[in-house]
Amino acid sequence: MEPSEDYIADSRDPSRPCSPHLSLILPAYNESRRIPITIQKTLSYLEDKPYSWELIVVDDGSTDGTADTVEKAIASEKRVLVIRERENRGKGHSLKMGVRKAMGKFIGFMDADYKTDVGCTEEALRCLENGKDVVVGSRRLAGSRIDLQPRFYRRVGSIVFRRFMHLLFPELRGHQDTQCGFKFFQAHVAKDIFSRLTIDRFMFDVEVFFLAHRLGYQIAEIPVLWNSDHDTRTTIVSGVVRNLIDLFRIRYKERV
Repeated sequence: MEPSEDYIADSRDPSRPCSPHLSLILPAYNESRRIPITIQKTLSYLEDKPYSWELIVVDDGSTDGTADTVEKAIASEKRVLVIRERENRGKGHSLKMGVRKAMGKFIGFMDADYKTDVGCTEEALRCLENGKDVVVGSRRLAGSRIDLQPRFYRRVGSIVFRRFMHLLFPELRGHQDTQCGFKFFQAHVAKDIFSRLTIDRFMFDVEVFFLAHRLGYQIAEIPVLWNSDHDTRTTIVSGVVRNLIDLFRIRYKERV
C-alpha cells in the first residue's frame, strides 16, 4: 500500500536554530541532469553567509530520479530538507509544500535549473530587511542581465501573455514580469499567500501577485542575472489552454 503522505527526508540538524534567517526553496521536476550544479552553487553561496539558513528541495513527482540525485548532491549537509511528492502536481503545489515546512524569518524560492543567479538573493534580503513584504525578480528592469535570450516565438508569446494578463488584471499593470522564478517574502506573508493559493501550475505566479495586491502587501522588484536554456515543459496548445483557464479562475473565483 502506498503511503498516505509524501515522503520527507529531513537532514536538517535538530540542534540548528529553530528559526533560521532564510529558508530557500527549490521546486524541481525531472531535473536530475541540472540540479546538481544548482545545489553546488547554492550551497557554496550560502555557506559563506554570516546568517543561518535552510535549503528545502521539493521533488514534484519526478520520474528521472531527481530526489535521489539531490540526496547524493547534499551529502552530509545538515541544513537541507528534501520532500518527495508522490505524483506530479505542479510548481505551485510544490511551493505550498515547501512554504508550509519552512521555518525561516524570510522565505524565498528560485528555479532548480539555475536560471536566476543565487547571488541576487543578497538584494532580495536587503529589501525584506528594509520592510518590504514581497520581493520579486524582474527581467524587464534596468540593470537585469539576460545571458541567453529566449527563442523568438517565446518572446512573442511573452508579450501576448503580458498584454492579456494586464487586461484581465489591471491592478497588476505596474508589474512587467510576473513569471520570473525568483521571489522572496517575509515569512508570515509567504505563509498567508501560499495558504490561499488555488493554482498549482504555471499561473500560480499571477495568483501570488493578485493575492499580494488584494491583501495589501508591499511588493518590490529587483533586477536579476538570468539565463534561458531554451527548455520548456509545456506544449504550446495544451499550455495556453490550461493557462487561460487558470487565469480566469484567479480573476473570478469568489474569495473570502
